[in-house]
Amino acid sequence: MDTDAAYEDSLPTSAQVDVAAETFRMLSSSTRLLIVRILVDAEHDVTSLATLADVSVQAVSQHLAKLRLAGLVSSRREGRRIIYTVDDPHVVAMVEEIFEHIAPDGSLAPDPAERRPQRRTRR
Repeated sequence: MDTDAAYEDSLPTSAQVDVAAETFRMLSSSTRLLIVRILVDAEHDVTSLATLADVSVQAVSQHLAKLRLAGLVSSRREGRRIIYTVDDPHVVAMVEEIFEHIAPDGSLAPDPAERRPQRRTRR
């Protein structure tokens, strides 16, 4: 097999590119990205997510519905509450990498010393 053919075989399929683009589209909303980032650290119900994200409960519910349909968050019922989480390690890694690359002032932080400290304390 020549080099070009080997390279072409390593490229993602159009279906993979479409799903990746949809994933990034879901995360292009700053509110949805913040919700996912909060859920990377710990599970929460809608009310606590609304408080942490400083968004209405109704808005958080709508964002969570989209994120669930996209497979980025999952949920389970605990009594009358629904608890949301990010349990896909690929999503966790992707979101953590995004914020590792951005300094607290919003600038890109190529120097590891300038990066936001990792706060993950999951299970």
